[in-house]
Amino acid sequence: MQYSPARRTALVLCGTGAHGAYHAGVLRALQEAGVKIDVVAGQAAGAGAAMLAAIDGGARLWEPDGIWRSSQRESFYGWTRQARAATWLTLLLLIVLVVPLCVLLAGVVYPTPRVAMTVLAAILLVLSAGILVSRWRPFAGKRRAEGGWWWGPVGAPLDAEPARRAFSHTIWQLIRGASREVRPPDGAGRRYAEVLGENLGQPGFRELMIIATDLDARSDVIAALLCEPYRRDFIAPRPGRERRAEVLDLAGPGRDYALDIMAGAMTPPVACEPRLLRFAADGYWRGETHRFCDRPGSVARLLEELVAAGVSQAIVVTAVAGVGAPHRLRTPRLDLRGRLGEFVTAAESAALQDALALARLRFDSFYVICPSHNPVGPFDFTGAYDEASDRRQSTDELMEGAYEDAYHQFIEPVVGASGEHLAGRVNGPVASS
Repeated sequence: MQYSPARRTALVLCGTGAHGAYHAGVLRALQEAGVKIDVVAGQAAGAGAAMLAAIDGGARLWEPDGIWRSSQRESFYGWTRQARAATWLTLLLLIVLVVPLCVLLAGVVYPTPRVAMTVLAAILLVLSAGILVSRWRPFAGKRRAEGGWWWGPVGAPLDAEPARRAFSHTIWQLIRGASREVRPPDGAGRRYAEVLGENLGQPGFRELMIIATDLDARSDVIAALLCEPYRRDFIAPRPGRERRAEVLDLAGPGRDYALDIMAGAMTPPVACEPRLLRFAADGYWRGETHRFCDRPGSVARLLEELVAAGVSQAIVVTAVAGVGAPHRLRTPRLDLRGRLGEFVTAAESAALQDALALARLRFDSFYVICPSHNPVGPFDFTGAYDEASDRRQSTDELMEGAYEDAYHQFIEPVVGASGEHLAGRVNGPVASS
């Protein structure tokens, strides 16, 4: 069946890290064209974009001082402070030990032992601090961890907190009302759910569904705020599943966890410390604290839940380019973030192909917006070198390319062909590709 604005439509944003810039470009194009979206859903970085788009705040992604155009994006998923300190101190120690060999021929007296001992003491201090922090976790209300003492100072090398904080603060600026709090308080998740629930049906406000993975429950958790009767069907019991353990109704008891689930979805697995979420004592998990992160293959589960929520046509947005062809190999990355990004991209691409094969059988209409070529990886927030064009490509270019892809791949050939009115474009007509 062809696209119809009369059918219940979902926009699905999937992708990790810097690929969120692609979501911003597509959202801008769809908003300018006046495309009707009933439910906005998100996985990984798409969860943050979905949270903003659901409360008519998508412009905060692409505005000049927005998340993906400001310099703050360069701090997303960087090395943890502890990892940076240990690295620099180790390099300094090597310099202190090697430089004397270079100046020995000049006959210069160099106080190597004293300086080396000072640097070594600083390294030991950093490592000791890491051990103390890991041992203090149970007393600070966090989860106790097991393993050799040496794993304490190592920890996860990347820090997801700057990205999670940027989205949480931006959302809070939109929903805080008369509050003078600059940072999101403990009840910010409840406030978000209240604002969205009270305004559903108003222009710019949409139903919401996001997904994260609970490491302790070993399952995905879907948080959603849906209209009736879809909400009732969403939380209803299902054979072979404990719905109380895998869904959070943001219009009901789960409203307090809206920002926490978003933060968990924006946490890449293994490379970052999981997001901790403490459940209510009177809830299903009886006050337990669970660890949440993203799972690259969770888009299939997200699509399954959208079908159950009455969605009959879906638009999937991903910054992962289509399946490649021969003679297009790229030089492998040696840095840790580059290697992790290559794996995440491959995992998301494979999972998406499997999900699309099933989705085409379950949705009346199904569309995909993706780039034909994208050298920017999930952790390339300052851009990446593109071998095909022999230059660097920035996240700004990725965002602008997404805007063009949305028009070329969906708005003009699909929405335009259906006879829907298209709103005027600020940047003028797009040249045919």
